[in-house]
Amino acid sequence: NHYVYLYYTYSSLGNETLNRVVRMKFENDKLTDENIIIDKIPGALFHNGGRIKFGHDGYLYITTGDAQNPSQAQNINSLAGKILRVTDQGKAVPGNTFNNLVYSYGHRNPQGIAWDENGQLWETEHGRSNPSGFDEINLIQSGKNYGWPDIEGNQIKSGLEIPKLNSGADATWAPAGAAFTGNSLFFAGLRGQTLYEAIIQNNQVIQLKEHFSGQYGRFREVVLGPDGMLYITTSNKDGRGSPNAGDDKIIRVDPQKL
Repeated sequence: NHYVYLYYTYSSLGNETLNRVVRMKFENDKLTDENIIIDKIPGALFHNGGRIKFGHDGYLYITTGDAQNPSQAQNINSLAGKILRVTDQGKAVPGNTFNNLVYSYGHRNPQGIAWDENGQLWETEHGRSNPSGFDEINLIQSGKNYGWPDIEGNQIKSGLEIPKLNSGADATWAPAGAAFTGNSLFFAGLRGQTLYEAIIQNNQVIQLKEHFSGQYGRFREVVLGPDGMLYITTSNKDGRGSPNAGDDKIIRVDPQKL
């Protein structure tokens, strides 16, 4: 239908930072007819989420960060610190647990979303800062609370979900985009400067492999193409990397040869 969906951050009147999801039409090599479908998602200098993908059910899933206000992640009436599930026009999906746009909550800065072969949604998420650590891989279910800011790492509290894997207190992945192929969840690492491969069996992460560590700098996104190849973007010119000649790049990788 020639529609393209985008998530972006902007400043409103009074320099308040906000995020929105828009739909545009791509025809004759041009994007036109911007239509705002979700607006005024809380934003900040950091923790803006921003990953959007259509799921197997035909609905649009949207990750939002806590906008540097952790309490918003636990407020089911706030759009911050959530994974949202909406129709292609930005309306609440019938069956959403809280009768609004919220699909899951208690997220700090969810970044990667991807579905496995059974149609289950997995997510990568940034853990704490200063000190950093406790980045997460989560199996997402409707209406569940993923704990931020009440728990982190392997901490347990009744009614809160713990990650399937976390990076620990002394390691930082800074995970970004994610893609599934077979039993492997591939996700990009920003600070980790690595393409990570989480091998999943019976809904558990049984092994975490690392590819291209330090070779290309910061990785931002990984997408599985229709040709079965992984397309990975670098993010060395975002103000936090050390750009090399030709940056930034899109790298094409055959996952069968890793």
